[in-house]
Amino acid sequence: QPLRLAEEYGPSPGESELAVNPFDGLPFSSRYYELLKQRQALPIWAARFTFLEQLESNPTGVVLVSGEPGSGKSTQIPQWCAEFALARGFQKGQVTVTQPYPLAARSLALRVADEMDLTLGHEVGYSIPQEDCTGPNTLLRFCWDRLLLQEVASTRGTGAWGVLVLDEAQERSVASDSLQGLLQDARLEKLPGDLRVVVVTDPALEPKLRAFWGNPPIVHIPREPGERPSPIYWDTIPPDRVEAACQAVLELCRKEVPGDVLVFLPSEEEISLCCESLSREVESLLLQGLPPRVLPLHPDCGQAVQAVYEDMDARKVVVTHWLADFSFSLPSIQHVIDSGLELRSVYNPRIRAEFQVLRPISKCQAEARRLRARGFPPGSCLCLYPKSFLELEAPPLPQPRVCEENLSSLVLLLKRRQIAEPGECHFLDQPAPEALMQALEDLDYLAALDDDGDLSDLGVILSEFPLAPELAKALLASCEFDCVDEMLTLAAMLTAAPGFTRPPISAEEAALRRALEHTDGDHSSLIQVYEAFIQSEFSKEGKFYADFSLAGPFPLLGGARGLNWAALCQAHKLRGELLELMQRIELPLSLPAFGSEQNRRDLQKALVSGYFLKVARDTDGTGNYLLLTHKHVAQLSSYCCYRSRRAPARPPPWVLYHNFTISKDNCLSIVSEIQPQMLVELAPPYFLSNLPPSESRDLLNQLREGMADSTAGSKSSSAQEFRDPCVLQ
Repeated sequence: QPLRLAEEYGPSPGESELAVNPFDGLPFSSRYYELLKQRQALPIWAARFTFLEQLESNPTGVVLVSGEPGSGKSTQIPQWCAEFALARGFQKGQVTVTQPYPLAARSLALRVADEMDLTLGHEVGYSIPQEDCTGPNTLLRFCWDRLLLQEVASTRGTGAWGVLVLDEAQERSVASDSLQGLLQDARLEKLPGDLRVVVVTDPALEPKLRAFWGNPPIVHIPREPGERPSPIYWDTIPPDRVEAACQAVLELCRKEVPGDVLVFLPSEEEISLCCESLSREVESLLLQGLPPRVLPLHPDCGQAVQAVYEDMDARKVVVTHWLADFSFSLPSIQHVIDSGLELRSVYNPRIRAEFQVLRPISKCQAEARRLRARGFPPGSCLCLYPKSFLELEAPPLPQPRVCEENLSSLVLLLKRRQIAEPGECHFLDQPAPEALMQALEDLDYLAALDDDGDLSDLGVILSEFPLAPELAKALLASCEFDCVDEMLTLAAMLTAAPGFTRPPISAEEAALRRALEHTDGDHSSLIQVYEAFIQSEFSKEGKFYADFSLAGPFPLLGGARGLNWAALCQAHKLRGELLELMQRIELPLSLPAFGSEQNRRDLQKALVSGYFLKVARDTDGTGNYLLLTHKHVAQLSSYCCYRSRRAPARPPPWVLYHNFTISKDNCLSIVSEIQPQMLVELAPPYFLSNLPPSESRDLLNQLREGMADSTAGSKSSSAQEFRDPCVLQ
């Protein structure tokens, strides 16, 4: 029986009013037919029947789809897969579509539900961190790829889906590459349950994917009609990228050239600076119409990202970074301003540190950015770099993230799938052996592995949590030390809202921050910030009112202190999820006791139980910290509460830190003081023995020997006390 698409189930609204949507049985609305005309104008529409034929008849179950950004593949392929599953009665399960970014998953679900004339959260839904907009009747689900990887790792089968669409494979996210590796793994032999896998990619990655999947059928999407702009290159790289981008935007506005503008900068910090500067400048422009509306687009935008799709009377200026290289197609864009750079975090397993690397984008990304401005007539593409810059320095494809991230969480999930040797798992690009070995070593220190190298009972529980392994271990340790309530808050804050986003910009702001800081360090300060946030009344604008000082409550924008209001809301949701998870697996809870001396010690013990790998010692009393696991020296970050205290505030001698970043200067972020005796007591003995030679290791070994002698002495004394009464009797 040939497949029939939704628009083939009934005539157009002018011919009959009985045409019904096959997914919900309701009549199609007039908007459905309006959007259908737009869909039919997309370049991908010409490949519709070819795709459906390959999906139906291909014996391997794998289909590659290759097309340029803006061709419509991210919105149309999921709908056609849903039509395919509908023709089979959804007997094999739902259609799941992965996206490398949570914002893209939500945005696509909204658009596709609109195009299919269905209700979001019912037949079409999405799953992203702290937001599950699905129901029992969901047939088409958009999902962050890392969430799906967690689901796959925690189940024996391949999941409750009949068609799996791996979209934007050229982004090379860890989860996307890992999902492909798991599906290709020899243990599966063939895709079970008549599963269909669709891999959607940019043409640049097509040869590599074709070789990886064993030459499956490929559906090529015709190029989008429209002329491509000829890029205009600068002679040199500007010393101030933000200023150069702002001036280029203002020049377009002064000339009143029609069309929206898309600006690519390397980092979120520069996006914020650019938006602030442009918002001030455009108000003073003498324009015939409304002043342009400046909109940021980055992962922390949350639901506000939908503003980039809204129809406006004013020109839109969207300022973004690598997030929008392939995602978030914006048809109204006619002008692109490209810095040619990206700021990425690259993890070094040898020193367990993240490097902030400012580097050229790939040639593939540069071409995708240029194509945003194609059309009749073509728009403009201004490149803030010389032509030779990309030709000489840019790689052909984006760097695979599996070669640049900490792999501890991934190895934990692979072990959950009973893959004994993660290095034997199929990857598009194999991660470095030392990265895998470091991940295995860290998991072994955390007691997540047994003597055979398989997951221990503790490791199985750790793999259930959507947290870094060391943070999950600290949360489990809090059950033993009766500080679960505080550790739940801390785990949520460290994951979703890790402190201030920038240093204070004035003495007044520094004083206001000190009112939120806790004497025990940054970890307790995060709990204090969360408690103030929860106890306050907050509005949609992000204002919150709290009694931060003895003067009484006063209004203050969260951003004025460098706090991200949306991130605090996410932390609140994540805390609820973690609490539900602990209740589901029947872990013991404890009552809140934040602020008491006993709770202070218990919280430190829980943190040390998970973060003993991240301890540093001040070697000279001036804030130069030597990291225990290697001989790198670091300083406290400018955000740290110990740095903001009035002089003469001596830095703590021993600290536990959440993150070590090498950027302009080596810095430790989210830092709290600990006692070395606690480290000796709670860290595995073989970890202390394996530390590199240093004065710090010698001090810890002396402490361990002293504590062992003390323990032996107390046991001997207890035995003597027991014997003496016996003699007397």
